[in-house]
Amino acid sequence: MIDYCIIALVAAFTLDLLAGDPYWLPHPIRWMGRGIERLEPDFRRLPIPLIYSGALMAILLVSTTYLLTLGLVHLSGYIHPILEIIINIILIFLCISTRSLDRSARDVLDQLLKKDLSGARSQVGLIVGRDTNRLGFNGIRRAVVETVAENFVDGVAAPLFYAIIGGAPLAMAYKMINTLDSMIGYKNERYYQFGKVAARIDDAANFLPARLAVPVISLAAHLLGRSGRRTFVTALTEGANHSSPNAGYPEAAFAGALTVRLNGPGIYGGIRVEKPFIGKRFGQVDDMDIRRACDLMLLSSVIWLGMVIVIDFTYRAIV
Repeated sequence: MIDYCIIALVAAFTLDLLAGDPYWLPHPIRWMGRGIERLEPDFRRLPIPLIYSGALMAILLVSTTYLLTLGLVHLSGYIHPILEIIINIILIFLCISTRSLDRSARDVLDQLLKKDLSGARSQVGLIVGRDTNRLGFNGIRRAVVETVAENFVDGVAAPLFYAIIGGAPLAMAYKMINTLDSMIGYKNERYYQFGKVAARIDDAANFLPARLAVPVISLAAHLLGRSGRRTFVTALTEGANHSSPNAGYPEAAFAGALTVRLNGPGIYGGIRVEKPFIGKRFGQVDDMDIRRACDLMLLSSVIWLGMVIVIDFTYRAIV
């Protein structure tokens, strides 16, 4: 089983690097989103406080995702062990987004290099949650690097972390947690109560991956000729300067590696949200910093995969 788990992880990661997220392939994340949209009105109508109805929906969806995936994996194993490995590979592949994250960031860069502000706003709007209609070139560049940094954890590190612990079922459960947070985990009037528990579950799920990512990003920065020490120290000293308890750590690590200033005020739902800068002693993000951020994310992803495999081998050897 050890070999099968590692084979599945390496194969899924390789497949993601080669194929990304093909548009023609039905993606379970879209099904998760539709499920959340379909069930939200029903749970809001329950005769209990919104914080409890939102919690019930989150727990139901996460547990159902885990159990359905577990059932699919076990069923495939009954049919044939090779089929079980293939199903694990496909499902884990669908949980990670290394290639698509790299491609999305570079699509924005292409528009920036053309000096096409409208095109850049349109492209960056596909990968960030803030309002983009008033972003200038500097704001777009900063938003892209922040997204690459944050989604290294959400889209690569955390799914692989949970896949090595619990295979495809736990990785899929994590993606449901992440999807719930992205859809209802807002601190606005509509979701502050209903989405509070979903947001807290996401915070808990990302706590370890976000912090373990810091030394990995630091090593990758060193291998790319940047300062690994500055990367680590910036994450350590400024990682908490963020509204999220987790997102600030990879963002601060990227800020230190690239010597750029990230975070800061943003417009969300038409409302200006004041946030502290991360890497405030550094300069503005330029176009090539986006390319460097993508390279840093890709190398960090490879190192992370190797790290979780080594940890798994070590743990199993000890026990």
